Order: sequence, then C-alpha cells, then structure tokens
Amino acid sequence: MLIKPENIKWFYLVLLALIWGSSFILMKNALKGFSPMQVGALRIVFTAVVVLVWGFGRLKTIQAQHWKAIVLIALFSTIIPALLFPIAISHIDSSITAVINAVTPLNTIIIGFLIFGFTFRKDQILGVVIGFLGTASLILIGADTHPNQNYFYAIFVVVSSLGYALNVNLIKSKLHDLEPLAITVGPFALALLPMLFVLWYVGFFDVYQGTTVQNNALLYVGILALVGTAFSKVIFNKLVQISSPVFATSVTYLIPIIALIWGVWDGEKIVFWQVVSGFVILIGVYLANRKR
Repeated sequence: MLIKPENIKWFYLVLLALIWGSSFILMKNALKGFSPMQVGALRIVFTAVVVLVWGFGRLKTIQAQHWKAIVLIALFSTIIPALLFPIAISHIDSSITAVINAVTPLNTIIIGFLIFGFTFRKDQILGVVIGFLGTASLILIGADTHPNQNYFYAIFVVVSSLGYALNVNLIKSKLHDLEPLAITVGPFALALLPMLFVLWYVGFFDVYQGTTVQNNALLYVGILALVGTAFSKVIFNKLVQISSPVFATSVTYLIPIIALIWGVWDGEKIVFWQVVSGFVILIGVYLANRKR
C-alpha cells in the first residue's frame, strides 16, 4: 500500500479539500446557465442517479434503526445545503462562501456536545477556536474588500454548516456500522423524487433550450455531482468512521484555501491579510487534530 494506514485519514482530508474547494467555482459557473434552485436540484438529481446505479444493492444493508438518521441526513445535509449554497454564491463571491462554511467544525463540537453527549479535548477546542478566528478574519476582510456584496446570504451558508455538523455526528453515533456507500445511497435515494419535483416547480423543463451556455452549465453541474458529491460523499463518510467528527469537518478549514486560489484565477480579489488568515486556519487544523 502506497499510503500508510495511519496516514490514510490525512490523504482523505487533503483529497476532499481539493475536491470541495473546487466545488464553489463549479457552482459559480453553473449559475451562468441556470437559477440557484435549478443548480441545486440538478446537482442532487444527477448525484442520486449516479449513486443509485453505483450502490443500489447497498440499500438492503440499511436496517430499520438506521432510517431515522438517514432521513435527517437527507434533509439537513443533502437537500438543504444543495439548495442554499447556490443562492449564497449568487450574492457572495464563491471563495468567500467557502470561507464562511469553515464554521462547520465549531458547529460540530457544539452539536456533538449538546445533542449527542460527545466529549472533546481542550486542545481540539482550542484548535477549532483558532481556526474559527482565522475564518472570521477572512470574512471581515472579504466584506471590506467587497462592500457591494450582500452578506445577509452568509446566513444560508451557516445554516448549511449546521446541517453538515449534524451529519457527521449522526454518522459517528448512529451509522458507524454501515458501509460508507450505504450511508451515501440512502439519503440520495430519499432526495431524488423531491428534487425532481423542485426542477419541475422552478420551470427547468420549460426553460432548458440546449443552448451553449446551458450545456456548459450542465457540464459543470455534472462534474459537481459526480466528483464533488457522489465520490466525495463516500470518501467523507469513510473518513468520519475512521477518525473523529472534529477531524473530518476540519476539511472545511482547508477548503477556503483551495477556493481562494480558484477565485483568484477567476478574477476574484484577494489581499495579503487573507493569505495570513489562511495560515492561521492551518494552525487551527493542526492543533485540533494532533495526537495527545
């Protein structure tokens, strides 16, 4: 094996950061051809088709005691974020949206402690706080750099991060005995029909004319669904099982760095202090995940 077993979680973490850090620019480009609701619904539909073809047989491994958690994941970590993120990106730079999403590890600790009774070490909490401070500085700098953007829509990203935080705690506490693919297939199987209804309701089938812009947007959504959702969800579910909720969600501290690089490439403005804040975030990741 090229990667040592003790390092596999770090490999997964970096791989997910690269994939999800690129997802925001994909959503931004998909919005050139479709509305935010259409992009979100298309992403879920495409992903659901892929994972059902890939792992339909895994549905039979989901037992009765698992379905409550699967339903919660389908709603709060699959449907709601997929719809809210494109709306946020239509009002805020994609790179800044990724930065705001970095509150997920903090929300993971809060939800894990209040709802699931998980305990965390002091150095983990310190690392999360430092990472959050780095994230907060990035948000403030971004707001100062882009005064014309509507940061009210940052609320949509925070709500989505709460859904992600609930997701990892549910996987760790309720679904630890399921295969990662089964944990992925279940929520998307539940989300498929509701998202087809959303596509019909928002008029996708009426407005789609097969133009070059729309076809390019479909390509971006397809990549987002296949790599940024279907494949990465399986990897993430495996990461949660072999590590801790805090470690798994610390990927959201690395995502902004990748997203900022894509943002600069796409013409979004970045300043020196945003780079400094990025290093602060990395320090927080190290502290939150180092061995005792």
